[in-house]
Amino acid sequence: MSVVELIGLAARIFEITGVGTMVVGASLSLVMMVVQRQQETAKSAIRHFRERLGSAILLGLELLVAADIIRTVSERPTLNGVMVLGLIVLIRTFLSFTLAVELEGRWPWQRARFGWMEHGAPAPPAHPPPPEEGSRRNGERPAGH
Repeated sequence: MSVVELIGLAARIFEITGVGTMVVGASLSLVMMVVQRQQETAKSAIRHFRERLGSAILLGLELLVAADIIRTVSERPTLNGVMVLGLIVLIRTFLSFTLAVELEGRWPWQRARFGWMEHGAPAPPAHPPPPEEGSRRNGERPAGH
């Protein structure tokens, strides 16, 4: 088996794994919703179902993007192939971002900004406290010295 064939096989494995992740994730999410429906309200069970399903879809999309990249790298690059890959990655990335917003209620790049929310720490101050009277700023000396 040649290197190109091995790389093609790796891309195919990533594709199968990506689709399998979404199918298994959806199935498990549904089963867990039915089981938890007896312990939770319908609204809560559906919310948890959507979170689990969204996570499975996000992981599956990431694996499919990896497969596309592997496949494009393994083949002789053409302008058409690169453009198709770019379009596919763009669409899948857009889907990933919108799913992340749907699940978390914020853009993925806002995690660092709002990371304190996930750990239960108190919120940072909205504005820095005003400087104390007579304190030095930027190396200035207090008046009269």
